[in-house]
Amino acid sequence: MSQENKLKGLIDLRVQAKQGGGEKRVASQHAKGKLTARERIELLLDEGSFEEFDMFVTHGSHDFGLEKESYLGDGVVTGYGTIDGRLVYLYSQDFTVFGGSLSEAFARKICKVMDQAMKVGAPVIGLNDSGGARIQEGVKSLAGYAEIFQRNIMASGVIPQISAIFGPCAGGAVYSPALTDFIMMSRENSYMFVTGPKVVKTVTNEVVTDAELGGAMVHASKSGVTHFVAESEQEGIQLIRKLLSFLPSNNLEEPPLVACIDPVDRLEDALNEIIPDNPNKPYDVKDVIHAIVDNNEFMEVHRHFAANLVVGFARFNGVAVGIVANQPKYLAGVLDINASRKGARFVRFCDCFNIPIVTLVDVPGFLPGTAQEYGGIIIHGAKFLFAYGEATVPKVTVTLRKSYGGAHDVMSCKQLRGDINYAWPSAEIAVMGASGATEVLHGRQLKGIENPEERAAVVKEKENEYTEKFANPYVAAQHGFIDDVIEPRNTRFRVIRALQALATKKDTNPPKKHSNIPL
Repeated sequence: MSQENKLKGLIDLRVQAKQGGGEKRVASQHAKGKLTARERIELLLDEGSFEEFDMFVTHGSHDFGLEKESYLGDGVVTGYGTIDGRLVYLYSQDFTVFGGSLSEAFARKICKVMDQAMKVGAPVIGLNDSGGARIQEGVKSLAGYAEIFQRNIMASGVIPQISAIFGPCAGGAVYSPALTDFIMMSRENSYMFVTGPKVVKTVTNEVVTDAELGGAMVHASKSGVTHFVAESEQEGIQLIRKLLSFLPSNNLEEPPLVACIDPVDRLEDALNEIIPDNPNKPYDVKDVIHAIVDNNEFMEVHRHFAANLVVGFARFNGVAVGIVANQPKYLAGVLDINASRKGARFVRFCDCFNIPIVTLVDVPGFLPGTAQEYGGIIIHGAKFLFAYGEATVPKVTVTLRKSYGGAHDVMSCKQLRGDINYAWPSAEIAVMGASGATEVLHGRQLKGIENPEERAAVVKEKENEYTEKFANPYVAAQHGFIDDVIEPRNTRFRVIRALQALATKKDTNPPKKHSNIPL
């Protein structure tokens, strides 16, 4: 065969591989409002940067008629490229080939890019659109999943791992995304569940749809499995690009530094008046976040889950930070089971990847009730506390208003190795609020007062006395638990100076195999 024919043969094979399952199946994919595996890669990566691996891989199965049907690539497109010039590895499952089902060869392709990513220290992005294990291959497909899971586990905390769900993700397939750092789902076409509606009906007699059981909003708001919901695949892909802009390529690097044109000493006069005079009146902590970060830009994570705690990424003078903030607008900003899980997970991620943590505190305590106690609020709250105490990255804390009881300790207090702890003049740092404290401290005296008006006057007097003595930042400041009481409008400048001072911070934990975090 001549060189010309050999080259023509190569070109023809490449064209064949890029057709996936063929025009009819590609058309079907588009009809569902879904992109193909390769279209997703084109949108995700910088133009012309994709270098593909294993385009010519095919399955080796001979059972159930599979020997008669074979496609180049075997249902997954793998390789590497760049996002904003930075190296990433990725795989994109192709639903047009065997419904994106995972075979032994398919798994080997994914494992190869994950191994390579670990060697060079680059993020891995998985674009999921798969019917699950390829049943015709039996236990070999299950072994393929386990090979991927093991690599997810080894890569955890070493390189960022991001999963996008752009179609079905069911059965064992769900555990690879669950082992990664962030999951993004498209609102209309994606779903995740361990067992599908048919099995659910058979076992529990519940009748439920795919969306009701494992749709994007179910996992965004109820289970907390997914961190982001995108209105379209295009939006989801842009979210991934934006998320990566805050993250280092691996755990030995610092996050990317971005040029900042927002003045470091910008004053926000509105912050001096944002805290209501009535301590029970809410305000939106996101207004505080937007006011103090670079260019008012904040990328919220887990927006629809546990809204009483806000977490996400922003920048201060071009430096990427993770922000954790109680949200007085929702459940008064209390900590509950879901908020504790959400916060602990986010803090641990930031610590893995050298991202400083800025904490904004306005927490009246933990949510009371049998549902919380029976659900293990003690253990879940301990996760959050553990995460802060274990973290060695720079930690800057600003107490805006309430910081009561055990929740005060949890929220990056000085004793959990908070590096620089500020408070606004409106901060109330105490064991409990004035009303509860008055009941505990003066309960007997109040019971002995029969006249309601007289009792109310005494209660008010005692509450004012407690507020004056304890519900302020100065008692904590006297003990050095608060480093400074700052003017709210100057918060941006003070946080930036604190982060600059902590840029060379070194902190270590005792040598150990790993910690036993209260799971």
